[in-house]
Amino acid sequence: MSVMRTKSIEQSIKETDDPEFQLKKKLSALDLTVFGIGVIIGAGIFTLTGRAAAQYAGPSIALSFVLAAICCGLAALCYAEFASTVPVSGSAYTFSYASLGELVAWIIGWDLLLELMLGASVVAQGWSQYATLFLEKIGFTIPESVAPGSAFDLPAFVLVAALTALIAIGIKESLRVNLVLVGVKLFIVLFVIIAGLSFINTDNYRPFIPPAAAGEATEGLAAPLIQVLFGLEPTTFGILGIVSGASIVFFAYIGFDVVATTAEEARNPQRDLPIGIIASLIICTVLYVATTLVITGMVKYDKIDPEAALASAFESVGKPGYATLIAAGAVAGLMTVVMTLIIGATRVTFAMSRDWLLPRQLGRVNPKTGTPVRLTLIIGTLVALIASLTPIGKLEEMVNIGTLSAFALVSLAVPVLRKRRPDLKRAFTVPFSPVLPVLAALISVYLMLNLSVETWLRFLIWMALGFVIYFTYGIRNSRLARRGSQEPAQESSRT
Repeated sequence: MSVMRTKSIEQSIKETDDPEFQLKKKLSALDLTVFGIGVIIGAGIFTLTGRAAAQYAGPSIALSFVLAAICCGLAALCYAEFASTVPVSGSAYTFSYASLGELVAWIIGWDLLLELMLGASVVAQGWSQYATLFLEKIGFTIPESVAPGSAFDLPAFVLVAALTALIAIGIKESLRVNLVLVGVKLFIVLFVIIAGLSFINTDNYRPFIPPAAAGEATEGLAAPLIQVLFGLEPTTFGILGIVSGASIVFFAYIGFDVVATTAEEARNPQRDLPIGIIASLIICTVLYVATTLVITGMVKYDKIDPEAALASAFESVGKPGYATLIAAGAVAGLMTVVMTLIIGATRVTFAMSRDWLLPRQLGRVNPKTGTPVRLTLIIGTLVALIASLTPIGKLEEMVNIGTLSAFALVSLAVPVLRKRRPDLKRAFTVPFSPVLPVLAALISVYLMLNLSVETWLRFLIWMALGFVIYFTYGIRNSRLARRGSQEPAQESSRT
């Protein structure tokens, strides 16, 4: 029972025709682009912009967004090549199964489950806070016993429950709602940019890159791993501040990889998936940079409110009424993020169930809706309970480390699969391979090292749990293990 056995591309594609596990192909390039924008623009632009500018980079936080976008862009090229070559649900999990082996595929799938479920829970709690704020502004107060921060966060629970029901009905129906909400969210972001232009004071941009200063030292488990390993002194602002800011705002880009989880539901995956992945990333980067330039132009970076940068910026120039409109946009924006993350988590576990690494009964598709209803309800219930009962706090960093580890492994898998299967038809190819894929992996690992020691410890505990499940269930029950030498994929593991 080799943990490095691989699954052929042909077999993965063939299994998509299994009636029990067949998803409906309904999504166009526009659907995928909107899907990507829906999950990328969310918590990052509404919460991280102000904090990163005030504490790490000043006006040059715009460069931090560009740097983070370069990291994600390199990974996006790798995802686009894989998604167009292997148009099967599961994203990085499926890609690695075909190139790096079953154990690595399991590790990535387990990482993605951490990223998507915990990410949905964190954003649902953020949505609950914005929704409560918006309701208060229009005269409605949620009882403290079920408000955000209480023992049971009712708004977060209701949101996840409603979105889970919508997702179970059908992917196309979910994306129709997503399209409307993304439209609202883009309107708010463009409103902030256009309305804020007239309030920019160019003096606030000086200095654009504030001089480096000693940062507040963190010790023990809260210290970044790279600081502990190499004894580096923490700094803020300056060039290193831009890099530190990139590590923080990286969370704002999480989500473009979720587009790849819907590969099997695309009408023309070879064409539409690369368009959806790359277009959504480019559009969001432009909007992020424009928003940060407007906010840091309206308010001096050391005066920015790190908790509500967008709303407070307009209050500072005498436009308090805009805060209500921005809060409404945040409610719509974060709602789309939660929905797309739940869809992504469902599709990853669907792929693992179809490979029998998880109980296959979980992944069976409802013939009427064309979606894995049972799995959707399980994932949605878990997310709802985590969001409503758990104080997430610093666990937000867990989302970053799960994503970055998947980025690194997918990037390395591109040259591996090219060497093993040069005969495969690739509708899209990463230029300058293997240089760009290796560079993407190195940048991802560097950003991981900037996360705290406690985040790494939690990550290792999560991975240990995953290994227990794999070695007690998955390794013996996977489709490749059960069918043994009858599986044509076994031959690929020897090449």
